[in-house]
Amino acid sequence: MDISVVVPLYNEADSLPSLYEWIVRVMREHGFSYEIIFVNDGSTDNSWQIINDLHQNDAAVHGIRFRRNYGKSPALYCGFAKTQGDVVITMDADLQDSPDEIPELYRMIKDEGYDLVSGWKKKRYDNALTKNLPSKIYNATARRVTGLKLHDMNCGLKAYRSEVVKNIEVYGEMHRYIPYLAKNAGFTNIGEKVVEHRKRQFGTSKFGLERFVHGYLDLFSLYFLSRFGKRPMHFFGLLGTLMFLVGFVAVCVVGGVKLAALSQGVPAPLVTDSPYFYLSLTAMILGTQMFLSGFVGELISRSSAERNHYQVAAEI
Repeated sequence: MDISVVVPLYNEADSLPSLYEWIVRVMREHGFSYEIIFVNDGSTDNSWQIINDLHQNDAAVHGIRFRRNYGKSPALYCGFAKTQGDVVITMDADLQDSPDEIPELYRMIKDEGYDLVSGWKKKRYDNALTKNLPSKIYNATARRVTGLKLHDMNCGLKAYRSEVVKNIEVYGEMHRYIPYLAKNAGFTNIGEKVVEHRKRQFGTSKFGLERFVHGYLDLFSLYFLSRFGKRPMHFFGLLGTLMFLVGFVAVCVVGGVKLAALSQGVPAPLVTDSPYFYLSLTAMILGTQMFLSGFVGELISRSSAERNHYQVAAEI
């Protein structure tokens, strides 16, 4: 099979028939063999009934229905698990992504050898203040942290080589960072394509401003896990040791000043009267706690069933 199209959705009943017809038209015009996987993320409208009707008329349509709303990442994860195509395309169900982009995305994967191609909605029709500006700031931060020169990390329209979606785990709200997940899994040939952004025709956006706060927290969590997930002692142990040493040296200095004053017969205040003494003790205690946190993290990491899970590209 050439292409698997994965469409996560939540309450998009009005747009599903048009999206299906558009995808099918593009596929038939270019002679692709295909499947369409709709992942119904706990919709409360009649989205599931429409998916079921589409399946009855077209065996290439498949559906997954969640009992409740879990989020986009779980929807993509379950959709990826069911794909059979050589190239996997993801797009949103709100008709803001154009299926006409699929042939070129497919060509970039098959002919140009990309592992992943991310869409870039260069010209957007969203509110400039509430969406465009925060999105630019967020993407600038993501580029700096991940090292991926993508203008629109969170674009829903993406193309993947099949091996990519089978070797990454999308969880929580990590759908925003799928290119970074792919990079950490060893799929480094990641490209970008300018794609059309269309105005929403039906319904309202399912994401509010809180997604930017969550996005930053997820970004730094993912960055930390990618660098120290299997060796937490290298982070907590080093930081804890340095903090303990700084506190210990400071305590020695405070005590040394006291002893020097006494040896010269000069009245000196009590060590406990100095604020530096308490700051030093605090640094030593925090350093010890951080070191122990790294030690416990190391024990947990060594006991994990995934401790020796590595991406193997090929064997001879």
